[in-house]
Amino acid sequence: MSRVKAGRHKRLAEKLKKLRLGLGFTHAEMFDALQRKLPGDIILYLGYITRYEAGTRIPSVWVLLAYARVGKISLETLIDDELDLTSK
Repeated sequence: MSRVKAGRHKRLAEKLKKLRLGLGFTHAEMFDALQRKLPGDIILYLGYITRYEAGTRIPSVWVLLAYARVGKISLETLIDDELDLTSK
């Protein structure tokens, strides 16, 4: 995973947190939901959820795809800073 670079992924952390809270999930519940959507060889730790939401760790493309699938949104909506998450 890469470190956060200035000017990139400005809204990703905010969107990941908003998605989790919109689903009514705790960190542990989001972790479990993501685990079910990830390929078996992708490693995810519970502590990563907090770091993703704080913007101190950038999720892999596989984890982003799992977030999109859990939230039933497009990957583009999740990663494009110009697009907003819609309230469900």
